[in-house]
Amino acid sequence: MSDLRGPANDAGPDRRTATLTIRYFAGARAAAGCAEEHLPAGRSLDAVLTDIADRHGERLGAVLGVASFLVDGVNWHDRRAPLPAGATIDVLPPFAGG
Repeated sequence: MSDLRGPANDAGPDRRTATLTIRYFAGARAAAGCAEEHLPAGRSLDAVLTDIADRHGERLGAVLGVASFLVDGVNWHDRRAPLPAGATIDVLPPFAGG
């Protein structure tokens, strides 16, 4: 059976153990109670959002309902598509300002 990770010097993510980094900004950070967390990869944005809402409660769930999401710096539109292993998801609540 072949090793899915490739050669030992391959710097790419191991798809079996890769994680997603979730970064919270402004009101999302306050609602989550942390600035960043790591979750297992291999899921869609919808699945990740359900997981973090369950972990952190109603307050974060409400923020997630109005937030925008960047995946590796790009606006992510298909919330059911699998997220790339090793991706960073930014949770951006609406910002006030002028």
